[in-house]
Amino acid sequence: MTTDDARTPASRSRISQRIGAIEPSATLAVDATAKALKAAGRPVIGFGAGEPDFPTPAHIVDAAVEAARDPRNHRYSATAGLPELREALAASVSATTALEIDPAQVLVTNGGKQAVFQAFATVLDPGDEVLLPAPYWTTYPEAIRQSGAAEVPVLAGADQGYVPTVAQLEAARTDRTRALVLCSPSNPTGAVLSPEQVEEIGRWALEHGLWVITDEIYQSLTYGDMPFTSVLKAVPELADTTILLGGVAKSFAMTGWRVGWMVGPLDVIKAASNLQSHLTSHVNNIAQRAALAALTGPTEPVEQMRLAFDRRRQLIVEKLSAIDGFTVPTPTGAFYVFPDVSQLLGREIRGRKVTSSTELATVILEEAEVAAVPGEAFGAPGHLRFSYALGDEDIVEGIDRVAALLAG
Repeated sequence: MTTDDARTPASRSRISQRIGAIEPSATLAVDATAKALKAAGRPVIGFGAGEPDFPTPAHIVDAAVEAARDPRNHRYSATAGLPELREALAASVSATTALEIDPAQVLVTNGGKQAVFQAFATVLDPGDEVLLPAPYWTTYPEAIRQSGAAEVPVLAGADQGYVPTVAQLEAARTDRTRALVLCSPSNPTGAVLSPEQVEEIGRWALEHGLWVITDEIYQSLTYGDMPFTSVLKAVPELADTTILLGGVAKSFAMTGWRVGWMVGPLDVIKAASNLQSHLTSHVNNIAQRAALAALTGPTEPVEQMRLAFDRRRQLIVEKLSAIDGFTVPTPTGAFYVFPDVSQLLGREIRGRKVTSSTELATVILEEAEVAAVPGEAFGAPGHLRFSYALGDEDIVEGIDRVAALLAG
């Protein structure tokens, strides 16, 4: 065979190495499995999806219906987003950061995930490294790798509330470190950085000239006396090297509407908009009008959902904490709890030896018909993630099933 023959399409993988290396979303896979089992008649209770169980508030739906009838929304619009929505987002971010954000610094994206991918694609080059506090959301490492860069996980365990220290971050920093990822409130742990922690980490990033990619999609969901603190409020000097990510999915129960955003320096937003112009163009105009109604409309529906999540948070923490072998830090944000289950590893459950949290999640699904996401998906083996974005009765029934299984 000649060298030319070796390069023919039939002689190589049909899928590119770059795309073939992507791991499927573990959270979506668990949710899909749970839904498939339920469709087959099994009484599975799913704690896997990061999706509010509430309907989108009525005033938002009404705005979308009205927008659908307006011929203006039947045509192409600006790639970066409807001017009214960018203005509303600029005002919202200005309020949470105390900075003057110009609408030109805002890019509306097709969901938060597109904002994540575009942020990394815009500021990273092959060979760069990104400090990624772990446990982390499953999409971050995949998005970093697609840019040609490499993630450097920095693991913070339950003993430190899943919050990394500056000393840990400094130990992981090299001359190739380009960026730091922050996600507070956190998916998957529900941890929220205190104002002091945000400032300490932010000033360290500023000192070393790092980009900060801050995912603030859960900013409206904090509990007790824990406030949300944007890194740009704690350290406004970071404004020229920070990309803020957000979306309507979580706080407004709008996961299916697919509206996210990125906010950053003008040159970054211009470059990311150029990328998006070739990738997807603008976000669906109807969904943008709905997002505008969410941001500018009444806040009572959001507060009602937050209070329900708070009640469920306390319920699930109480019930999980009663299970022998579960160590359960109390989350102060988002709608996840992330117990450490390492004490259960090595045990035999229903005649099956369990040596990893992936195996434990499989046994719980198959024997108790309860779906949770294993910690390996988040860079934190020995843990399970339970979403409490489901009804109180399902929380009680589901955790009781887990307790019964592990007690037997």
